[in-house]
Amino acid sequence: MMSSIVFIVLCLVGFGFATWNFLKIRQNVLLGQEIDRKGDAAARWKNMLLVAFGQKKMFSRPIPALLHFALYAAFVITQIELIEIIVDGVTGSHRFFQNALGSFYTFLISFIEFLSVAALIGTIAFLARRNLLKLPRLTMKELAGWPKQDANLILIMEIVLVTFIFMMNGADEASLNLTANASNGFLISQFVGPLFFGGISSTETLHILEQIGWWGHIIMVFAFLNYLPYSKHLHIILAFPNTFYANLNPKGQFTNLESVTNEVKLMLDPNADPYAAAPEGAVPQRFGAKDVNDLTWKNLLDAYSCTECGRCTSSCPANMTGKLLSPRKIMMATRDRLEEYGAGVRKNGKDFQDGKSLLGDYISEEEIWACTSCNACVQECPINIDPLSIIVDLRRYLVMEESKMPVELTGMLTNIENNGAPWQFSPNDRLNWKDE
Repeated sequence: MMSSIVFIVLCLVGFGFATWNFLKIRQNVLLGQEIDRKGDAAARWKNMLLVAFGQKKMFSRPIPALLHFALYAAFVITQIELIEIIVDGVTGSHRFFQNALGSFYTFLISFIEFLSVAALIGTIAFLARRNLLKLPRLTMKELAGWPKQDANLILIMEIVLVTFIFMMNGADEASLNLTANASNGFLISQFVGPLFFGGISSTETLHILEQIGWWGHIIMVFAFLNYLPYSKHLHIILAFPNTFYANLNPKGQFTNLESVTNEVKLMLDPNADPYAAAPEGAVPQRFGAKDVNDLTWKNLLDAYSCTECGRCTSSCPANMTGKLLSPRKIMMATRDRLEEYGAGVRKNGKDFQDGKSLLGDYISEEEIWACTSCNACVQECPINIDPLSIIVDLRRYLVMEESKMPVELTGMLTNIENNGAPWQFSPNDRLNWKDE
């Protein structure tokens, strides 16, 4: 009874604190501007199933894709065992579903053990890639400090979790061998149990070891759940809504600012009253984005969903040529600023101002003007994050609100304004090239 009470309290605290943190993230995302991503539900479900659930875009690089898929599959499938652990914890039972499911239960736990071993191999490989092989995209300066520690910590937690799983199943197997000369028949633990615990002749000791594994497993699950809101590994959950609400338009198709469109319509309509639409005292909408609350909620969801894998940056032509731009750093900076701004809004109200902004304090002008708008970062992202959308809105703010742009662009924009083309000759001569 006492064990069940402790378990129930642990569940309430674990799930309660996690829910509180996830609600804060939701509040932060909703600080963004509205954008319509509700159309074409069939295409959106297909996109989510292929890209998030099926890991489709990961397989452009097969080896890390297979390693990642092992971890991903283990995470998804082992939640089935978590259901039984919760039932056992609340009721005080032991393997609640084993008798009811029979041989299917043996197959299910065996499959979970197989995935756990595959995940362990993948975890060790990822640790080696980051800390021994030191792949260039995993050692860039934006990953120095906490981002690197975060990546290593979650991998270490995965190793500890798998260790507890096999301690639980292995000690249980050894106990069954000792007391009934029988076996659970699980794929891995039927060998691991006798190997590590076969020399123990005390059933009490084996029971204690099994309980250490059981409690260690569930504590690690809750630790992982409550760590997610502070970690890049939040993409485990957010990859699904992020791909569902992804932009389905062709890459390279830019959106028009609604505020600009409305202004043009007013200019073209001789009967329009420019003061009729806006209520008295309304603040004009900002052109582009200066801070996170000027971005759309989808931009902010992108920031929280970023895996920090660096595929975007490793494919960025500007970054390849030594420019300051890193699409991954754009997303990381957006998330960091959103966390800071969101905390300020919750504490001080919606009019919170701290004198900082995303543009200038977190992302420099040099970074955003280095972008070639090629969409390579969007194409490479495994979960359809769109750094270019943020970059374009930051540029819009600089040009339309601050009248700031690189000198190289000034002449081109002047020519477009005067001649209707980026070249410095009369509009009447625009088609002369076809006669040459």
